[in-house]
Amino acid sequence: MTRVGSYTIEILDTGTFALDGGAMFGVVPKVMWQNKIAADEMNRIPLALRAMLIRGGGKTILVDTGIGEKWSPKLLDLYHIEQTMHPLVTALAAKNIRPEEVTDIITTHLHFDHVGGATMYDANRKLIPTLPNATLHVQRTNWEHAIDPNEKDRASYLPENFLPIKEAGLLHLVDGETEILPGIFVTVSNGHTIGQQTVRVGEGNDAVWYCGDLIPTSAHLPIPWVMGYDLFPMQTIDEKKVLLPIAAKEGWRLFFEHDPHTSSCTIAWTDKGPQIAERDVVE
Repeated sequence: MTRVGSYTIEILDTGTFALDGGAMFGVVPKVMWQNKIAADEMNRIPLALRAMLIRGGGKTILVDTGIGEKWSPKLLDLYHIEQTMHPLVTALAAKNIRPEEVTDIITTHLHFDHVGGATMYDANRKLIPTLPNATLHVQRTNWEHAIDPNEKDRASYLPENFLPIKEAGLLHLVDGETEILPGIFVTVSNGHTIGQQTVRVGEGNDAVWYCGDLIPTSAHLPIPWVMGYDLFPMQTIDEKKVLLPIAAKEGWRLFFEHDPHTSSCTIAWTDKGPQIAERDVVE
């Protein structure tokens, strides 16, 4: 547990999945990335589904919600999804939190592995919000893209993960970079997908920065190491060139959503770019 200002911050593990290593590292040769995250016989690399739990000021806030459990057996196998029954609810219960106690969800973007846990089937197979009182905060540009996606990332935007949130009156569309809640700031990043938002709690060397898919794992810290999934990889590179020097200078702790081995780290800026200064290793 980490304290930042009036908030406490904790890891909320909701399971793991796997994606193709080549897609995760784009033009970076396998001989380079496989030493950081090893691939299986299908060339998939293991990835965490690590949400961030923020509590304080009368709020219980989640940043992202994992992949959810609305998956066919075929896709469970394809993505090698491993998690408990009702993964988000179970993870919250381990922290003594009931679903109705969560007040807010800040989603980085509406891809299935970031917002899939936000909805679930009830006993009658009706889609409902998993967290019935939680307002979902998402960039307006990402919402508009999600409901009318392009061909490249259409398979990642699944309406069942977010339309029930709107139908329940729990959707809040955010316009640009802002202090979304007291002491919690969002920064817009358009390289990976239109309207992604990264989330920072606090300022200066106490800050924790949830990097989302701008920097999905610590292996993606090098400036040119970007994903094949990115819509605009050169924009991802430009965004990293702006934000990582600030993170190093101000001493932010980077929180990685998908890294199977490192949950967070601080960085130093060198003549070779960002280098890990101190890391929290996943046991």
